[in-house]
Amino acid sequence: MRAYGFTEIGGPDAQAFLDVPEPRPGPDELVVRVRAAGVNPGDWRLREGAYGHSGPTVLGREVAGTVVALGPGVSQFAVGDEVFGGCPGMVGGWAEQALTIASFTARRPDGVPPEVAAALPVSAATAFDALNRFDLPAGSTVLVNGAGGGVGIPAVQLAAARGLRVIGVASPAKRELVAGFGAIPVAYGAGVEDRVRAAAPDGIDAVFDMVGGDALRAIAALLEDRSRLTSVADKPLAVELGGFELVRDRSTVVLTELARLVAAGKLDPHVTDVRPLSDAQAALALVEGGHATGKVVLIP
Repeated sequence: MRAYGFTEIGGPDAQAFLDVPEPRPGPDELVVRVRAAGVNPGDWRLREGAYGHSGPTVLGREVAGTVVALGPGVSQFAVGDEVFGGCPGMVGGWAEQALTIASFTARRPDGVPPEVAAALPVSAATAFDALNRFDLPAGSTVLVNGAGGGVGIPAVQLAAARGLRVIGVASPAKRELVAGFGAIPVAYGAGVEDRVRAAAPDGIDAVFDMVGGDALRAIAALLEDRSRLTSVADKPLAVELGGFELVRDRSTVVLTELARLVAAGKLDPHVTDVRPLSDAQAALALVEGGHATGKVVLIP
């Protein structure tokens, strides 16, 4: 079976098309014929060794497709179901067929195209989990640091759908994009603290960070209650500053709700670049270089 991944831990030169066996499902697993697969920063981090996998490994952490086989004990799905979900470990989704985790897979509604559904399990679901953890009442103010990125865009929309006031810190080039999804845009960089204070004179109640480093330190200084601070880009620093490390709720319930919000027009993962699997190298380079605006999706 044709797939794309990496042969050993390293840089882009370790990437290659691979000939791998068709996957066989174990407990809590499905085999799907892939119709679309998302591209995420976690893919190049996996290649660099961040998650402990050595090669050869197929890349891709989220897919949409058609169920072709069920693992032992899996009864909530049937062969032929159209689904989307997260992929386990070393058997990624950039392939003709892929494994998904049955307990982190959901049926894809007819009104949600495969390329949109495939963009939900990683970025959008991470944003959903963070907002659940914040548990803010309507009318509260949440600051999304890196609001124009793959996680930031759904975070802005999901927060607005909960009746929260959203301050979206992003590059000036993404000002209209961030505002269009429901946030008050604030330019990042020197002086960001003053710009946030001007946009939210009553203060902020939570910070969801996608940037890390000094940018996170600057924003964290504006938050009185650091228990509502988390970062997907710099988890150790968030904890050091008094925040928490986000624990993901990888469940069918989360994915089903995200698909419902998409179908209801309340969530758009902003898929802007759909490419054939043969273009996987360039697609990952776009994400790794930070040049992607919105989500990139591959079609086998």
